[in-house]
Amino acid sequence: MFERILVPTDGSGPANAALEFAGEIAARERLTVHVLHVIDPDADPDEAGDLLADGREWAGDTDAPVIDEIQTGEPRDAILEYAAEYGVDAIVMGTRGRRGVGRLLLGSVTESVVRDADVPVLVVRGASEVRRRYPFETILVPSDGSDHAEVALERALAIARDLDATVHVLSVVDVTPAGIDDRTDLRLERLEDSAHRVVDEAVAAAEESGVDAVSAVQYGSTDQRIRAYVDDVGADLVVMGTHGRSGLERLLLGSATERVLRTATTPVLTVRASTDD
Repeated sequence: MFERILVPTDGSGPANAALEFAGEIAARERLTVHVLHVIDPDADPDEAGDLLADGREWAGDTDAPVIDEIQTGEPRDAILEYAAEYGVDAIVMGTRGRRGVGRLLLGSVTESVVRDADVPVLVVRGASEVRRRYPFETILVPSDGSDHAEVALERALAIARDLDATVHVLSVVDVTPAGIDDRTDLRLERLEDSAHRVVDEAVAAAEESGVDAVSAVQYGSTDQRIRAYVDDVGADLVVMGTHGRSGLERLLLGSATERVLRTATTPVLTVRASTDD
């Protein structure tokens, strides 16, 4: 699935949850774990070193190769620069952190990394209701047919092939932004047709690649329906594009992805399409 993963840490509960989960994956997949702590230039390096040692212990319990480093600067920039310099395949992050010497994983930092990272970002909440199971058996891919959703589907299918997992493709017809109240409205009919086409094409792609797939079309708020579907099927992982597109197929807004990240009861892997021409 991956060969090298980067885990930024600040010693907070969410960061430790991300480290522990990254360690579980690394132990099974023989991955190298990079543990990074970013501190303010005026911070006490000894205290930062203690936090990094804790992070090393979290990952080291898995017997996976661990590379650790302390850097100073702006957390978002340091994380992205480190990921590029060391060629990591994915970043694993908690959703929030704490202020002070250990300030790193504020929700805004994680979301900024999600938006700007060139590699997939696995977001892990530290809340007690979050299921963190590996290997993944059930993977949910919300899709609106956008380029970003297509890249998310490709990534999900690759993971599913490796782990012999089942992929669920969900398209949510979010009628609220369109101001649709009547189910007979022609605009709703067009949205429904688009949603069904998206999931049918996704299932066909899964079957062609040898992956078992299930499709679903639901109505309501996009992020709420995604969260509910995760619990309904007991998904182990959600794979999402970082934003969708406007117009007829406007289903996976970037804001919806961020809302899912803050409340999901399972880890969320975000990917984005290349911006290269």
